[in-house]
Amino acid sequence: MKFKSTVTAFAVLVTISLLLPQDLSAQQVGEPAESDRAAELLMQLRDADEAEAARLERELQLEWSKSGSAAMDFLLKRGRDALEVSDTHAAIEHFTALTDHAPEFAEGWQGLARAYYAEDLYGPAADALEHVLALNPAHFGALRGLGAIFEQTERPALAHQVYERVLELRPHDPEVTEAMQRLAAQIDGTAL
Repeated sequence: MKFKSTVTAFAVLVTISLLLPQDLSAQQVGEPAESDRAAELLMQLRDADEAEAARLERELQLEWSKSGSAAMDFLLKRGRDALEVSDTHAAIEHFTALTDHAPEFAEGWQGLARAYYAEDLYGPAADALEHVLALNPAHFGALRGLGAIFEQTERPALAHQVYERVLELRPHDPEVTEAMQRLAAQIDGTAL
């Protein structure tokens, strides 16, 4: 029952975050000062062609991955490396240590959410994504993860709404576009 209440409460939070104006600067939504570059990259990403978007996304990921601490960066790398080799238990340990020591670092929470999702632990994954989006409302990776959780928990309208927000931030995402088409059929009642 805790799983459903976590996801339902988080659905309300996401709905509210989706209503935020799109032109808020990073400073207005509580991002740290170093994310001025991230805000600039996000603005460029919205209007970029597909090739340019890939470059901007890599730059943005690098920007978001800067914790300001070599030790925290190391924990992030260890967690990501563990996920690469599907060692989700080690990844959860590394990301948990990271979020314990740097709770204001969104990428630690994002990694933890990915590790929980890989273990089919959707409630804890949704909780971690809540932290990511509270720290970085424009984190399209977290939004994609949330959309996937809503799909897995049979909430197609919420998943579609979240995916719309992803495409506003990151227009060139064929997987999200395909998911939206699939979900539109379910929402409209035309799916068999």
